[in-house]
Amino acid sequence: MSVRVLVVEDEEVAAEAHATYVGRLPGFELAGVARSAGEALRLLRRDDTIELLLLDMHLPDGHGLGLLQRVRAEGRPVDVIAVTSARDTEVVRRAVSQGVVLYLLKPFTFAAFRNKLEQYAEFRTRLESSPADVVQDDVDQLFGALRSRPTGEELPKGMSLDSLRAVVEALRRSPDGLSATEAGAEVGVSRVTARRYLEHLADEGRVARQPRYGGAGRPEVGYVWAGPDSPDSPS
Repeated sequence: MSVRVLVVEDEEVAAEAHATYVGRLPGFELAGVARSAGEALRLLRRDDTIELLLLDMHLPDGHGLGLLQRVRAEGRPVDVIAVTSARDTEVVRRAVSQGVVLYLLKPFTFAAFRNKLEQYAEFRTRLESSPADVVQDDVDQLFGALRSRPTGEELPKGMSLDSLRAVVEALRRSPDGLSATEAGAEVGVSRVTARRYLEHLADEGRVARQPRYGGAGRPEVGYVWAGPDSPDSPS
């Protein structure tokens, strides 16, 4: 049987995207979309077949962890995957302590979304086929199903995760954006290298390209952070 999923997301575009993603995955069925914590609770109370929440942390009537506390207090045994831009390590710690099985940071692609839900599906399959009394190897395999695995989204050849993070941090510190020359100076790499990372981020939709005019020479392209810390990005 398919896993029935409730999407809890206040931002309309993101909610529609997540619902569409669920519909594209075999083994999963969309049970509904809640745009607030209160609506999520009402749907859970009305439909006891819901097995999985895709939970945003920033809801208009409270924090996602507050909703999760209420769900647990009511004894509802739903599993939870956090789908959020919340990067605070304290939020992550509390999410784990309240039984969040996986944590997916925005922005992400369908491939990353599919990867998380496939991990969860593998965990469910192993759990359901496990004997009533497990041995250590059974437990290790169950938890192993929830560990990260390659998504097919590795960085292009010649790019490093540390350098990418450095470029992202430089952009976050610069609300007016950076040119490739400025980003290179901030990070300590050449203009050409910085431009590769900036273009990669732009292609992912995490950076907006903006033309820059004025000054001597040819006009430069400016890159402005448009990722989850941007005021215009969904939470």
